[in-house]
Amino acid sequence: MLKQPFTSKLSVHCTLKTKQYPISSLLVVLSAILTFGCTAEADIQAGKLAAIQCQACHGKDGIGITPQTPNLAGQKELYLSTQLVAYRSGSRKNSIMSPLAKPLSDEDIANLAAYFASLPAAGSR
Repeated sequence: MLKQPFTSKLSVHCTLKTKQYPISSLLVVLSAILTFGCTAEADIQAGKLAAIQCQACHGKDGIGITPQTPNLAGQKELYLSTQLVAYRSGSRKNSIMSPLAKPLSDEDIANLAAYFASLPAAGSR
């Protein structure tokens, strides 16, 4: 019987580095997953109509009109909905996006995310 824990010269030691995230950020992500990951399919056409106000900065096809404006086209649906929920809740702040996201319903966010996710990403045209 071994008196000490078995170790070998070939033992591999792995470490997991984790980044500390505030609880509020984790709650926003979890909320988005539960809300948008479990809902019926979003309405892409409704998202296209709602996206008209987004065109001023994010372009007609979801491609940012300036280098500082992020492209929305081709992004993952969950990523887009998570960001909009974060802007709406105030856990992510931006002087332009926060007030625009505030009045959006869960359905609006799901539709917008589905619409932009359905578009071809920049450079894939």
